[in-house]
Amino acid sequence: MQRSDGQTLATSSDEVLVARVANGDARAFRMLTDRHLDRTVTLARRVLGGAADAEDVAQEAFLRLWQHADRFRPAEARFSTWFYRITMNLCLDRKRRPAHDTLENVPEPVDPALDAVALVERSELGRLVARAVDDLPERQRAAVSLCYDAGLSNAEAAAAMEVSVGALETLLVRARRALRGTLAPLAPSDARDGNRSRTGGPR
Repeated sequence: MQRSDGQTLATSSDEVLVARVANGDARAFRMLTDRHLDRTVTLARRVLGGAADAEDVAQEAFLRLWQHADRFRPAEARFSTWFYRITMNLCLDRKRRPAHDTLENVPEPVDPALDAVALVERSELGRLVARAVDDLPERQRAAVSLCYDAGLSNAEAAAAMEVSVGALETLLVRARRALRGTLAPLAPSDARDGNRSRTGGPR
């Protein structure tokens, strides 16, 4: 028995789907949207800081996908690398706009999602970690989000940010160092005592 076209789409790679989008296939576009919307919003929110702006950027990124899917070159990059580069560029464009003191720019709680990031952020510790990431410099936030929220490899994240792999790894090292400094006081006291014991510090 042959599988329906819908079943075939569900198991197709992103690269196959975007080729179909380039030919005007609305179902393939919806499939890509379902796969990447949550991560796109999360990435945009990490860079921009506000949920409303992040949702606007995500909508614009998917509009660009629908309009310009024929520009994707699978020989040059994975779909996720290409698409998250579009998202990053839209975020940076929005950051350059003059700021407006409106309620829309006030950070809001993220709408609960089914991905692992949203589940973690429901806990108090998760919120503290998210806040610490949000306090990182813009490029460090972007690097962390591309690697951990979007699940890109270092090479793919570097391509999305249009920097070298070495520069991307430097951003990650600085981000981890800053996060350790911010979150260290939140560690359980017995864990901190254990760390001091192992390093020869006071017991």
